[in-house]
Amino acid sequence: MQNKTYDIIIIGGGVVGCSIARELSKYNLKVALLEKEVELAFGVSKSNSGIIHPGTQTKAGSLKGRLCVEGNILIRKIAKELGIDFQEVGELIVAFSKDDIAKLEEIKIEAEKLGVKKMSIVDQSWLKENEPNLSKDVVGALFIPSAGIISPYRMTYDLSENAAKNGVEIFTDNEVKGIVVKKANDLEIMTTQRVLKTRYVINAAGLFADDISGMVGLDDFKITPRKGQEFLLDKKRENVVNHIIFPLPTKTSKGVLVIKTSDGNPMVGPTAQDVDDKEDLSTTDDGFKEVLSAVKQMIPSINDSDIIAYFSGLRPVAGEDFIIRHEASVPGFINVSGIQSPGLTAAPAIAKMVCSILQENGLTLIRKKDFKRYRNETTHLFKISKDKARKLIKENEGYGDIVCRCEMVSRKEIEEAIERGATTLDGVKFRTRAQAGRCHGGFCTTRILKILSEKLNVPITEITKRGKGSLIVKGKRAR
Repeated sequence: MQNKTYDIIIIGGGVVGCSIARELSKYNLKVALLEKEVELAFGVSKSNSGIIHPGTQTKAGSLKGRLCVEGNILIRKIAKELGIDFQEVGELIVAFSKDDIAKLEEIKIEAEKLGVKKMSIVDQSWLKENEPNLSKDVVGALFIPSAGIISPYRMTYDLSENAAKNGVEIFTDNEVKGIVVKKANDLEIMTTQRVLKTRYVINAAGLFADDISGMVGLDDFKITPRKGQEFLLDKKRENVVNHIIFPLPTKTSKGVLVIKTSDGNPMVGPTAQDVDDKEDLSTTDDGFKEVLSAVKQMIPSINDSDIIAYFSGLRPVAGEDFIIRHEASVPGFINVSGIQSPGLTAAPAIAKMVCSILQENGLTLIRKKDFKRYRNETTHLFKISKDKARKLIKENEGYGDIVCRCEMVSRKEIEEAIERGATTLDGVKFRTRAQAGRCHGGFCTTRILKILSEKLNVPITEITKRGKGSLIVKGKRAR
């Protein structure tokens, strides 16, 4: 392919990379985003729990703490602009003894230094009224109302769509294989499909950020994958908690949580185990037992029959804090690495920080007069009233053709997801929730395969679950 030249190339199509892309799309710049997977959000972001943290469990002097609090505020504005379902549900860090209450006071003081507001220590009577399923052994909790929930996948896709609408070029299935530094602010990137030239590179490659950094001779940090196993509950347990429930944090983890999600199904987890393999997404019986035991201490009514899905995610750990910096030894190269929790919350603030770093290192930022700030909210039948659903069906019968019964997803929604960029079963699932219910796609997968085949104009034998190596239907391919 013919070489193309850009002002900025972002490596990594997760929530951080897409946040940066959307922020840069506000300016008169030529920007590209590269993602090695066949679709965006298929890396670290696909396993995110969707919590918008308030900043209560990060050190007051840390970069991640400052960006978490700033991001918590920014996400509200971005959610309105892009039509993302953000819900401020609040967070409770529970205590089982007087000593634990004293530790909650310490967390509260540290969080106040960061600027977290309206926190309070609540007692058993408050908890009985507002969180009736909590264990009677819980004697109090720190209540932080500014915590919230959002869909990490839909946030990523909505950011990327808005960035693309404002001129960012997005190349999926383009793994970076090498970077040549010709001189200051003159870099050449070789992917599996093309060669691109750029003045600046932003390394937001998640678990593989150390590999990308190594391509330009920088090897002063190492990404250690930290595996977190999480377990999804049936939607019938949607109201088992009213807030996000935390135990007291440890040195390596915020602990095992009970998480309200923007889609209704509560989640429990995660575990926290450092591993060597950046592709290890296995789950274990020991992980399940660890999570269930910890959760039952807080919410005794949760049991193993409530669990409908197991999955693991890997957090890219590179020390205690985020690494966000321009590399003076490689002018034009910016590392945005080690973005573990609260990376989702911090993403909009990280994007603004990256813009400032670019300005400080020679890039002129001129705002577009025609920046398209808003997008229409995506329709999801499972989120709207029956009256509104009936109206939609009258307008377009595709909304009345229910493909996924567990999650109430229509043919029209699946077709719209494909039009927006879904090319795989997981791409459809992350955008619509089809296949995410208790039957795991047992009822709807064949319909979705057929719709994908028709809309993409490819044989069913070429449709995959998540890209290369995940074909669903075996058969001869059309020549």
